[in-house]
Amino acid sequence: MSCLLAAIIVGGFSFNIVTGRSSFSLPLVYHFHGIVMMAGLGLYVAQNSLILAGNVALHRRLGWIAAGWVPLMVLSGLLLTQISLQERGGPPFFDQNQFLISNPLHLLGFAGMVAWAVTVRSDTGWHRRLMYCGFAMLLGPGVGRLIPAPLLIPYAWYIAAVLPPILFAVVGILADRRRYGRAHPAWFWGIGVVIGIQIVADLLAYSPLGPQFTEWFLAGTPGAERPMAAFMPG
Repeated sequence: MSCLLAAIIVGGFSFNIVTGRSSFSLPLVYHFHGIVMMAGLGLYVAQNSLILAGNVALHRRLGWIAAGWVPLMVLSGLLLTQISLQERGGPPFFDQNQFLISNPLHLLGFAGMVAWAVTVRSDTGWHRRLMYCGFAMLLGPGVGRLIPAPLLIPYAWYIAAVLPPILFAVVGILADRRRYGRAHPAWFWGIGVVIGIQIVADLLAYSPLGPQFTEWFLAGTPGAERPMAAFMPG
């Protein structure tokens, strides 16, 4: 499943390049973010491959490098969220206030799940499932580039960023029930974190303070020129 997760994310960005919706001529910060995130994703796949190969010792050593890489992934994601919103207005098929609040909270949720997984690393059942749920929270950018997001307004964010990690956890639940006869509780915690984060994000984004904070965040930037609500790009 780690390979499928990686394939979806890489496939989404590759599809954008092939269709001409993105290019390598973007500013350097976009490439920096891409390298950081893809390296983190590569470390996750490598870690799973090492366990399958039975190389637990190298898995543990590489794991500390991977854990140290997570803050860099979060920081680069937060930086790109700011740049995307202020310079380009953010993805047009997302409400700006929703994207501004939800995207950072999902990144922090990913980091929190990974940190939790590291703290319980002696229990492999919890460790690998929490790590899986954490990295599944990064599916949004890949899925969002593979689906017809403009046609899914006003549900594009939920379909791109909320539904995929839940579905990946459901696959884990079904696999556990088939193999062990019951589902590990880590799956339900993973689903609960995703749903809980989104509830908090929406309560903040669509409260009276949400649009006000978004207007303040975008004031004086090109991003303030687009409507705050999602719209069909021309």
